[in-house]
Amino acid sequence: MIDNGANNRAHWAAEEKKLDERVREAMWPGGDKAVHRLTAQGKKPVRRLIEQLVDPGTAFFELSRLAGFGVDYPGVEDVPCGGVVTGLGKIHGNWTMIFANDSRVKAGAYFPITLKKHMRAQAIAERCGLNCIYIADSAGAFLPMQADVFPDDGHFGAMFYNMARMSARGLKQITLSTGGNTAGGAYIVFMACQSVMIDKLAYSFLGGPPLVKMATGEEITAEALGGARVHTQISGGADHFCADQDEAIGRVREILGLDPPQKIYSHRYAEAPPLSGAEALYEILPANVHQSINVRDALAAIADDSHFIETKRNYAPGRGDNIVTGKIRLKGIPVGVVASNSVGIIFFEAARKATEWIVRCSQEKVPLLFIQNSPGFMVGSESEHMGIGKYGSDMVRAVSCAQVPRIQLVIGPDNGAANYGMCGRAYKPHFLFSTMRARTGVMSGRSAAGVLLSIEERKRQGKGRPMTEAEKQAFQVEMIEKYDGEAHPFYCGARLLNDRVLKFSEIRDWLAMAFEVSLLQPIGEPSFGNFRF
Repeated sequence: MIDNGANNRAHWAAEEKKLDERVREAMWPGGDKAVHRLTAQGKKPVRRLIEQLVDPGTAFFELSRLAGFGVDYPGVEDVPCGGVVTGLGKIHGNWTMIFANDSRVKAGAYFPITLKKHMRAQAIAERCGLNCIYIADSAGAFLPMQADVFPDDGHFGAMFYNMARMSARGLKQITLSTGGNTAGGAYIVFMACQSVMIDKLAYSFLGGPPLVKMATGEEITAEALGGARVHTQISGGADHFCADQDEAIGRVREILGLDPPQKIYSHRYAEAPPLSGAEALYEILPANVHQSINVRDALAAIADDSHFIETKRNYAPGRGDNIVTGKIRLKGIPVGVVASNSVGIIFFEAARKATEWIVRCSQEKVPLLFIQNSPGFMVGSESEHMGIGKYGSDMVRAVSCAQVPRIQLVIGPDNGAANYGMCGRAYKPHFLFSTMRARTGVMSGRSAAGVLLSIEERKRQGKGRPMTEAEKQAFQVEMIEKYDGEAHPFYCGARLLNDRVLKFSEIRDWLAMAFEVSLLQPIGEPSFGNFRF
C-alpha cells in the first residue's frame, strides 16, 4: 500500500531544498570574495548590520528574497535579491520597516526590480504606520536603463516622494549612510528626518568628483566634497557623525528609543499552539498541485488549538463547500477565513457564501485570511444561467471594498478570476504569501495548451497547412512548459508577484506577524458598492 503522506512529505522536502538553494544564491552574491572586499572597506554584509539593528533575540522577517532572478536586463541576467534587502523587525519592541542596499550587487544600483521591491516595502510601511530605516550604500539609478528607472511615476523619484509623505504623517524616516550615495541617491540622506553618516566611509553628493571636474573644472576628493564631516559640520545635510558601523547602528537605535509602544486594534487572546502543527502540512498537501484537498486539515495545522469555527458548513453540499468560511485564532488574534476547498473550483453558491462572509467580517472589523487553491470560477451554460458572473462579481466587489486587513496565502492553483475573488495582488492585500505548491497564472499549462492549440490548428488549416500530430504534440509541450514555468513560485517571486515564498513550517509565524503589523492602524467603517444579489 502506498503511503501518500510519506510521498507528499518527501516531495515537499525536495521542493523546499530547491527554495533554500535559490535563497542562498540570493543572499550571498559574489560569495566569500565579496565579503572580504567589504571587510577591507570597514563594512559588514547588510544582513549582519540588520541583525545588530533589531532587538536581540527577535526575528527579522525578510521580504521578497527571490526578487530579480532571471529578469534578464541588458547585460545583466540576474539581480540577486533585487539588490536591496527589505523586511520587518522590532526595534525597542516596535515593528519597523528596514531597507538596506546590498553594494555587492552592482554597487547597490537601482534596476526596475530594485525600485519595485523598495516601493512595495514603502507601501507596506505607509499602510501599516511603520517607521522606516534606510541603510544606504547605492550607486543610484542603473544608467543603461535610465528610461526604465528615472522619469516615470513609480521610478526613482517616487522613493523620495514616499519618504516625504510618510514623514508628513509622523512616520520617521531614518537614513544610515554606510557608503556612497551619489546624484539622486543623495536624497536618501537629505530627505530623511534624521541621517547618520560614518567617517571616511559615507559620502553623499549630487555630483561626484568626476562630474564636478567636468562641469566646473574643480578637482576635489569625495571626502572633501561630501563626506560625513562635511554634512554633519558644514552643510547640515546630516545629523549624526559616527566613527564606524557599530556606533552608527547604536545611534539609529537610540534615535528610536523614546517612541511610544505600538498597539494593535484587535483584542488578543492567549496564544495556544495547534494540536497538529505545521509539520502536518507536509503530508496533507498533495504533491500533485491539482489534486483535491481538505483545507480544514490545513487550517488545523496553523490555527490556535487547531480550532476552526466554521460558518455555513452544510450549505449547498458539493458546491457551496468548495469555499470554506469561518474564524480561527492565530497566535491569539481573531481572523476570518475564506479558503478554497476540495478541487477549488468556485461555483455560484460558493461565491455567494464567500461574499456574505467578507461583508460580515467587515462589519465586525475582523481581519481576513484568504487561502487560495482555486483554478477559477465554474464555466458552462448551467453556471452562467445560475449567475456565476453575477455572484463572482459580487465576490470581487466585496474583496475590493473590504476595509479590514486582508492577507492572501497561496497553497495551490491560483488561476483566472479566482485570483481576483480570492484577493490576488491587484486587490492590494496587506501581505501576499506563496508556497512551493502555488501556481499563479491565467490558467494551467495544460488548459492554456489546449486553448492555444485549437486556435493554432484553425489558423494553420485556413492557410492550407494543417498541423501534423507531431507538430501538435510539440506545440502542446512548448505551451505547457511556458505557462507552467511562468506560474511557478520562483518566476513569480523573481517579479515580486508575492511578498515571500514560505516553507510550510514558516506559515503560522509569518501570518501572525503579518496580521499583527496590519492591525497597527485603526480599522475604518465598512462601505461597499452595488451588489447584484
